[in-house]
Amino acid sequence: DSLSQHAIDTPLYRFTVPALKGGTLDSLLALSDDLIRSNLFIEGASHRIRRQIEDLERAGGAGEGGSLITVDGVPVDSYLSRFVWDERKYPTKSPLKDIIASILSRITKIEDEIKVQAAKYNSCKNHLRTVYRKQSVSLVVRDLSNLVKPEDIITSEHLATLLAIVPKCSQKDWLSCYESLDTFVVPRSSKRLYEDDEYALYTVTLFAKVVGNFKAHAQEKGFLIRDFVYSPEAQESKDDLEKLLQDEEAMRTSLLQLLYARYSEVFSSWMHICAVFVFAESILRYGLSPSILCVILAPSMESEKKVRDILEEHCGNANSNDFWKSDDDG
Repeated sequence: DSLSQHAIDTPLYRFTVPALKGGTLDSLLALSDDLIRSNLFIEGASHRIRRQIEDLERAGGAGEGGSLITVDGVPVDSYLSRFVWDERKYPTKSPLKDIIASILSRITKIEDEIKVQAAKYNSCKNHLRTVYRKQSVSLVVRDLSNLVKPEDIITSEHLATLLAIVPKCSQKDWLSCYESLDTFVVPRSSKRLYEDDEYALYTVTLFAKVVGNFKAHAQEKGFLIRDFVYSPEAQESKDDLEKLLQDEEAMRTSLLQLLYARYSEVFSSWMHICAVFVFAESILRYGLSPSILCVILAPSMESEKKVRDILEEHCGNANSNDFWKSDDDG
């Protein structure tokens, strides 16, 4: 009633806590610290997986990806507002420590599974980065094999094709003078294959017997002739890059599918730990067999302080001090 009067934009949902096997007060006290650690561990795992999903979605150009996250096939808020204890996975007659141990064991296996898949993906991604880094260096030193096609190179008993590195600002000079650098240059044989921020890559075809003279004359004009021998194996490495790109995307998609599936499982496990936490704390605070009402509140940012004040007014006794005032956790 208080919330409906003073914080009307705060929905409330019943969070059904089953009648679990509580054990003795001593066993619950011993379990209390474990519950705090377990809750933090699983919450951390949940957030890590969500961040990985968002990072991978951004890497694929699909935004944050948060809207696609579901738990048991429904959006997270819908799952929370309709939470039902999973009796099949966690029988309520089992001791609480066994339920917690079962959940922690499964979360640990999930984290290990994700680490293995993520390591494979990151290895492929790092390999790609290395390849791209090699290709991003200057034409003066970089590997040219993936820039040259078979049809760009003419080789015969008498003819040879050279690769010239021409400063971008000197391209007109090159085109106007390369034919005159030696008598035996094939006219109009120079073709631009590629350019970066500083240089352009050109071919030129000439008689093999004048290659040495041509290189010397080109160097005098400020043009570098790169030694290059066409090789089919080098072209295969170009194909390998295409395959590497395909592999990287396939691994990203596969890892994303795994993360979406495991997020659902981890978040569901986290809420079951929360239910155990509430059950145990209620007994420790209010005695054996307490009659409790557990609800989820979803206040807006503007209403949060007001909601905390209302909760403190109605529930702020010696057993619940500081729960409604603290906002350290957001």
